[in-house]
Amino acid sequence: MVNIARWKIILVLIVCTLGFVYSAPNVTGEGARVWVQENLPAWMPNKTVNLGLDLRGGAHLLYEVDVGVVFKERADSMVQDLRTQLRKDKIGYTRIGAIPNGVRVTLRDTNDGEAARKTMRASSPNLNVLTSENGKTIEAVLNEVGIKAIQDQTMSQSIEIVRRRVDEVGTTEPSIQRQGQDRILLQVPGANAEDLKRVVGKTAKLSFHLVSSAGKTAGGRTLPMAENPGQNITINRRSILTGDMLTNAQPAFDQNGQPVVSFSLNSTGARRFCDVTRNNVAKPFAIVLDNIVISAPNIREPICGGRAQISGAFTIQQVNETALLLRAGALPAPMKVVEERSVGPSLGADSVAAGKKASLIGLAFVLVFMFIAYGLFGFMADVALVVNVALIFAILSGLQATLTLPGIAGIVLTVGMAVDANVLIFERIREELRSGRSPISAIDAGYSRAMGTIIDSNLTTLIAAIILFSFGTGPIKGFAVTLGIGIMTSFFTAIMVTRLLVVTWLRKTEPKTVPI
Repeated sequence: MVNIARWKIILVLIVCTLGFVYSAPNVTGEGARVWVQENLPAWMPNKTVNLGLDLRGGAHLLYEVDVGVVFKERADSMVQDLRTQLRKDKIGYTRIGAIPNGVRVTLRDTNDGEAARKTMRASSPNLNVLTSENGKTIEAVLNEVGIKAIQDQTMSQSIEIVRRRVDEVGTTEPSIQRQGQDRILLQVPGANAEDLKRVVGKTAKLSFHLVSSAGKTAGGRTLPMAENPGQNITINRRSILTGDMLTNAQPAFDQNGQPVVSFSLNSTGARRFCDVTRNNVAKPFAIVLDNIVISAPNIREPICGGRAQISGAFTIQQVNETALLLRAGALPAPMKVVEERSVGPSLGADSVAAGKKASLIGLAFVLVFMFIAYGLFGFMADVALVVNVALIFAILSGLQATLTLPGIAGIVLTVGMAVDANVLIFERIREELRSGRSPISAIDAGYSRAMGTIIDSNLTTLIAAIILFSFGTGPIKGFAVTLGIGIMTSFFTAIMVTRLLVVTWLRKTEPKTVPI
């Protein structure tokens, strides 16, 4: 007990020092942190704990994803693919069209029914193929497995695109979660709801089309023009390029000083764009973003090399936002806001103040109680408790974890639980002293015999924190994070820090009695 390895002493001192150093930015002012960044090496700590939505204020948006659009697009794609395949297999038909979640074909000859059904089944394993009584009409409809797969894929893609867009804005620790079948919950601390909606909610589907000279009846479609409100233009339905062929997009200025979006294409897109522009010089082509033609210039010369720009009646803000959306990628389906809440900074400041007050009051009561109950040993436990709080904030700052109001509750709970181990040890020491042991023997027995109980109690609480973090959402995770970190730091301070203090006291004073 009285012999602690030198490396352990050095390790404890280093950990305690780092705890105070890395937690210091949380209690210094903004000016002090700026001075550290400007005048001290980059490795010096300057990070603070990130405050969550309930403490810092920010935006709470619940989006509903229109998954039906994806099913409609999938049905249209099935029609195009099936039409091509039926022609290739020389299967005659009189009509082919999309139906909800599938496609319907009317054959010329019922003898082609088996071949048509085989072609439909080959297109996807998740199709139910149904035949009418006369044998001429065949329907291929997605089954439950296919529907769920498309729903899950759409939602996961939407969440990933939303995450990219929010990250591009530069916000810290957003919370993006799926809710139910078709909803996404977005919580961003420190963000403005209107700015967030303008960036997140746009579908941002980009495509390039040749302008149709034959009109809509020949396979074209008519779309409104952004540059000339009230006017429409008919474009070819088949696109030259799509947004997924972009590798980068940045705001820029053209030769006339007008803001434009400069973009680069992957190898496939660059080759296709070069071929199309070479074969259609002097012909107009349309740049379509979310079913609106933002520009329809003439092709002056072949555009090769994989770099081009999008021009139009853009403002600088629109160019920045459009470039951001194109970099992040297009949403697979439109989204609309079904719930919107904003937490003002003043409410967050009140929560922070209340949390600080609760933490300080709880800490003060525990410190006083320990000193009254255990005297000098209680004072040593108090020192360890202060180190424990510093370590918690140091780890939260280093991990850049988000502190929420439930997280503060976790810290307050940890402060109360942090002295549990010391209470067990001190009570065990008292029992050993009553049985007539010497001070050193009683202290040694107190630490060794209480260790099993301490490990059990901390381990069971840590398991509960892990389960809360694994299955909880939002505020529950914030509580679990601070609770889990607090359990580990309190175990370290109770076993190592107080033990080091007790051993140092024993060596210095060589007491005949223990003031506990």
